[in-house]
Amino acid sequence: MEIELKNLEVKVEDKSVLKDFNLKIHEGEIHAIMGPNGVGKSTLSKVIMGYPNYEVVNGDILVDGKSILKLEINERSKLGIFLVYQNPIAIDGVSFREVIKASVDNGKSLYEFVKDLENNADKLLMDKKNLHRDFNVGFSGGERKKNEILWLLMLKPKFIILDELDSGLDVDSLKVVTDTLNKYLEENPKTSLMIITHYTRILDYLKPEFVHMFKDGKIIQSGDFKLAKLIEKFGYNQTFDINEEIINE
Repeated sequence: MEIELKNLEVKVEDKSVLKDFNLKIHEGEIHAIMGPNGVGKSTLSKVIMGYPNYEVVNGDILVDGKSILKLEINERSKLGIFLVYQNPIAIDGVSFREVIKASVDNGKSLYEFVKDLENNADKLLMDKKNLHRDFNVGFSGGERKKNEILWLLMLKPKFIILDELDSGLDVDSLKVVTDTLNKYLEENPKTSLMIITHYTRILDYLKPEFVHMFKDGKIIQSGDFKLAKLIEKFGYNQTFDINEEIINE
């Protein structure tokens, strides 16, 4: 899936958060959006998903060349857009398996669905008993992130947004989750991925081709993985040249 954000300006409660934001992700590409806390990285993910409290006052969001601004969240999901939340919610009274079953409509029998679900849980080294627990209730942050990835594997999206996936995951769990994602991308080479983070740790595993520094509501510099390492070393208060020299304080 190809997605393009064109001259995007977004307001939240009359406050401008995204300003003339431009980004194009071709099918099969991995892009990383890096920025400090509180600059609007999560806003970007929710705007793409179509959250109602985020007002697009200018610009457009195109999927395979067609605008999706008028589509509701569920309609965008049906196109194949999937957001892995920074802080996944919990729902009392409904099991994780029931939530996933309600969202997956692939014509398979209940037996086939359960088999697929358990096979994918095994890939993530998950305790299958957790599939019958209330949705994310009593789960640790790392367990909730694994639940999100399991849901992703069942829905088979074409464009994936990871909003600070590494938050709450220990080193071993991060390795399991990213290995699983890399395998998914290998098996689905047209799937595109946008990683939102402020650490390079997850990028060591998912290896983006493009890295974008996000600040003041827009991308201020783009580059390859080397840019991520420069940000890690020097921070977000400057831009860089290829010789690792600070060129703009």
